[in-house]
Amino acid sequence: MSDLTSTILFEHPLNEKMRTWLRMEFLLQQLESQRTLDNIASALTFFRTASDLIDVLERGEVRTDLLKELERQQQKLQLWADMPGVDMSLVDSLRSQLKSRASVLMSAPRIGQSLKEDRLISVVRQRLSIPGGCCSFDLPTLHTWLHQPQEQRNQHIDKLLTSLTPLNQSLTIILNLIRQSGPLRAQISLNGFFQDNAEGADLLRLRLPLDPQLYPQISGHKTRYAIRFLPLDSENGTVPARLSFELACC
Repeated sequence: MSDLTSTILFEHPLNEKMRTWLRMEFLLQQLESQRTLDNIASALTFFRTASDLIDVLERGEVRTDLLKELERQQQKLQLWADMPGVDMSLVDSLRSQLKSRASVLMSAPRIGQSLKEDRLISVVRQRLSIPGGCCSFDLPTLHTWLHQPQEQRNQHIDKLLTSLTPLNQSLTIILNLIRQSGPLRAQISLNGFFQDNAEGADLLRLRLPLDPQLYPQISGHKTRYAIRFLPLDSENGTVPARLSFELACC
């Protein structure tokens, strides 16, 4: 199942911390892809995403959790360094990156504060819950901002996204290391069902063939998980008695 064009990758968090990190990663990626705001639709998409990120950041001790994980990953690398045949240049490089990310994150202003204090985000955010509440007569501030030169708007957005760099860099290296900690292994589900022990993992990664068109319904936590495969077409689709897929427990 190595052909990436004929497969699809799913990820599922096994704890609240990982759920929050995956959501932050998703929102940060969306902000980066939406950074060129040249019309009302793209602007509202960007500011809605920024609002969602503010909400996620306000739900927990994001900086503390990331710093703890950066330290944990350094400790894991130290264990690797004691094993024979390990690539010490790679280990040293990763440890240096982790220390650098932790230092930058520690000294950075409160995460997301620039978003919360941005006047434009604030006025748009107040209208997002109102159906159709972002018309030009509701948000003359945004309407005026969109008629500023593109370069001026770009500078505004670049400043906002730059303020998120410490978060983005720390999150990226943490999630990359977690994803690489568990290799994808071939598995078989029987009658659309599979279960196993999670063994203290944070993340499940599944690679499924695109045909048949199935999706996983996953339930689980840090000790055990279960996967049920369901057809995309709930009326006419079928699930094979034996389904080959790949699974990583990270």
